Amino acid sequence: MSERTTIPDPGFAGDDGSADPRVSAALAAWARGGSTYADALAIVQGARLLVPVVAVLGEVEYDEAGLAHDKTSDMATVLLEGADGRLALLAFTGTAALQAWNPDGRPVPVRAAVAAQAALQDGAAALLVDVAGPTRFVVEGDDLEGLARGWTLARVGAGTAWIRPDGESSASIQR
Repeated sequence: MSERTTIPDPGFAGDDGSADPRVSAALAAWARGGSTYADALAIVQGARLLVPVVAVLGEVEYDEAGLAHDKTSDMATVLLEGADGRLALLAFTGTAALQAWNPDGRPVPVRAAVAAQAALQDGAAALLVDVAGPTRFVVEGDDLEGLARGWTLARVGAGTAWIRPDGESSASIQR
């Protein structure tokens, strides 16, 4: 008799892919100038995001007549190159925003920290949330690193800082 394998719950049971209303409200408030970037980032930090994966054609085998027969494909996350040449990993607040960008993208639900980690692992300089709207939000630099490391964003004087688990602040960011 074989042992049963238990797959851990990734924490998204019952998730229908809708954007979290708190995240949508925070991004909308930031976009209209009703709150700061740090306020929006603090809400995004605790959010579930959808990172799209798309099929990428792999190897193709051709017969003697030059017709393709066997094709392979791989699934890959999506990096967008900005006008400045830097890369950003795409993420979305919900399936509606993802489908507005690409109806063929398959959503993979992850915590914002995991999306930020994936961005850094892929060599991206930013995490780009909701590229097709309703509100485009970019996390980059110290904020991308702090988010990826799971640090806590805190208000410090007139700015913010990322607090590491050991209690040290990483960098003060004036916003």
